[in-house]
Amino acid sequence: MDSTEKQILIVEDNNDLAELITIHLSDLGFSVDHRDNGIDGLDAALTGDYELVILDIMMPGKDGFEVCKGIREQDKRLPILMLTAKAEEIDKVMGLEFGADDYLTKPFSIRELTARVKAILRRVEVDTQDTGTAHEELIFDELTIYPSKRNVKLGDQVMELTTKEFDLLLLFAQNPGRAYSRQQLLDVVWGYQYNGYSHTVNSHINRLRSKIEKDPADPRYIITVWGMGYRFAESHELQ
Repeated sequence: MDSTEKQILIVEDNNDLAELITIHLSDLGFSVDHRDNGIDGLDAALTGDYELVILDIMMPGKDGFEVCKGIREQDKRLPILMLTAKAEEIDKVMGLEFGADDYLTKPFSIRELTARVKAILRRVEVDTQDTGTAHEELIFDELTIYPSKRNVKLGDQVMELTTKEFDLLLLFAQNPGRAYSRQQLLDVVWGYQYNGYSHTVNSHINRLRSKIEKDPADPRYIITVWGMGYRFAESHELQ
C-alpha cells in the first residue's frame, strides 16, 4: 500500500505515546499531525484533510466518544481508530456504536497498531476502487444503492448513512435472502473478531432501519431471522 502523501491525525494527550506513534508512522511514509486534547482534535479532524484519525478516549476538553460523535455528524466516511486504556467491554462497544472503525486496548504493540492502520486504509482503498459491477446500482423497489458512489436513495431522497451502516446495507443487498448471524456481520463488516459484541450489530441495524424503512417496526428490507440474525428481502417479497 502506497502511504505517500497520506495524512494521519493523532488525538492523544499522552505526548510520549503520540511521539512514539508519530515516529513509526512517519517511518512508513505517512504525514502525521498531533493534537493533545479533544477540542483541538475535533477541530483538526473537521478542518484538515486526513485519511485516518487515531483517537484516544480519555482526554481533556472532550473525550474520545464526544470527538468520534462530532466527526461522524459531519463526516460519515473518515476512518477512526480508537485507543482505550480500559479493557471493559462497554468502552469497545461504545466506540463501535459511535462510528469508530476499529479500536486498540492499551498497552498495545506498535506492530499491531501499524497493522490496524494499514488494514483500515486498505479497506478504504478497496471501497473507492471503480471496478467491475461497482458502477451498477442495486434497485429494490423504492430503495436504490450506488456502490461506487456509496450513496443510497429511498425514492428521490438521498439517505445519510455512516460508513458501517452503508457497509451493512451493501452486504445485505448483494446477497438477498442470505441469513447472517450477528457474529458473521461483525466479522465481515468490521473486519475483526469482535466476539460478544452482538449489541453493536443490533444498534446499527436499528439505526439503518430507521433511515431506509418506512415503518422500522415492520421492516420490508432488513428482516429479522429469529434465532439466527438478519437477512435482506428477496425481490419477490418486495412486490
